[in-house]
Amino acid sequence: MRPSGRELSEMRSVSIETGFTKHAEGSALIKVGDTHVLCTATIEDRVPPFIKGSGLGWVTAEYGMLPRATNTRMRREAASGKQGGRTVEIQRLIGRSLRAGVDRVALGERQITVDCDVLQADGGTRCASITGGWVALRLAVNKLMKAGDVITDPLISPVAAVSCGIYAGQPVLDLDYPEDSDAGVDGNFIMTGDKQLIEVQMSAEGATFSRDQMNALMDLADKGVGELIALQQSAAE
Repeated sequence: MRPSGRELSEMRSVSIETGFTKHAEGSALIKVGDTHVLCTATIEDRVPPFIKGSGLGWVTAEYGMLPRATNTRMRREAASGKQGGRTVEIQRLIGRSLRAGVDRVALGERQITVDCDVLQADGGTRCASITGGWVALRLAVNKLMKAGDVITDPLISPVAAVSCGIYAGQPVLDLDYPEDSDAGVDGNFIMTGDKQLIEVQMSAEGATFSRDQMNALMDLADKGVGELIALQQSAAE
């Protein structure tokens, strides 16, 4: 039995509220169970120096957690003067995941920054950030298209992410914190709308896993990502 009482292949409840903030070109508040992430997308008429003049666009991301997103207060990273390694790793993951679904030629020489701020954490914050981040990106691109600033839709595919793992010897979908902290195997699966893999992060924590177990986790991830993409498309309509 899972701590939440869910079936092995059952996602937590997921909701996506769009237009959550007033000023951003695109915004979405995603709730995956008790993990809540605010995602905002900002359009800028500039690109990083390494692609300036190339005609290519750029999508990047920043990630952070509020001090009381967790059980105990975390010190703001700004107070220490630098980002932690986990933060840097996650925001790079979000950025390259979202870029995998973008035609950078069609986007034109502009940058969209997706900010993912974790309001409350209960496992799976990076997956929720990617999933909600795509919705914010979709809304921002819709504004570009409506204004006639881009002719061809630069978003070639939705991108979503879900966690899966081996908990109490069983493959389970969408780990919450009690499961994540006690899982023998933990994985994050990032996919496009047609189930092409962008990235898989898998690690054994105290136990190894077999090819058959990994295939079982892949099947669960397929199911979970399919559900998330349907929610994304409904939210961004």
